[in-house]
Amino acid sequence: MFELPMDLSKARILISNDDGIHAEGIRVLEKVARTLSDDVWVVAPEAEQSAASHSLTIHRPLRLKQVGEKRYTVDGTPTDCVLLAINHIFKDDTKPTLVLSGINQGSNIGEDVTYSGTIAAAMEATLLGVPAIALSAHFERRDAIPWETAERWGAEVIRKAVTVRWPKNVLLNVNFPAVGPDAVTGIHVVRHGKRKIGDELMERVDPRGRPYIWIGALRGESEVAPDTDIHTVFNGGISITPLFLDLTHNPTLQTLKQAFA
Repeated sequence: MFELPMDLSKARILISNDDGIHAEGIRVLEKVARTLSDDVWVVAPEAEQSAASHSLTIHRPLRLKQVGEKRYTVDGTPTDCVLLAINHIFKDDTKPTLVLSGINQGSNIGEDVTYSGTIAAAMEATLLGVPAIALSAHFERRDAIPWETAERWGAEVIRKAVTVRWPKNVLLNVNFPAVGPDAVTGIHVVRHGKRKIGDELMERVDPRGRPYIWIGALRGESEVAPDTDIHTVFNGGISITPLFLDLTHNPTLQTLKQAFA
């Protein structure tokens, strides 16, 4: 839990992502962050790490490289990046006030959050005691992602989000819709949704005659509840969902205690 008010003008903001240091989304997020604070740092994977989830590199050494003023790359996962930033780059200095992860190329709604490296970077910051927001941009065509929507609305979302306290072990998950900035239907605080499973596995044969399987579309969007991140984003709204990192299901905990008493 952080103290209020959070003065973003004096904040040290750390940015990471899972699309890599050269991704358009991180450029947009850095631009947004610089409208909030002059003390902005970037520590991101040197290559794309999409769907890396909350993986940590422990079987090989990591290479940390400075590529500019307050800009670093790590040859590892988003989790590695945030861990090295907070516990190594800032080990003898002021730690970040806020971590921003993204802006991801593609939404992180519904079950996406369990696979997402963007969410994982925010999770790692949260576990290390730093407030974090994951930001993602939905798209319908990969060659026509409306980055201007995230750029226009991003600062407002962040400013409003830090006007209230979030409990320990809570991060915020923000998703921008695939519409232009003037077509946004509003900012909606909604619950984490659930989509119908519709896994698409494409079986093919490579040029050497060896069979392979490519994982395609993972989820459908039909029949989703209206008070969810999925419904909000697919209807032109910006979704904000608080995610809680304590995975214990307390009702079942009590039931099991009775069973094993």
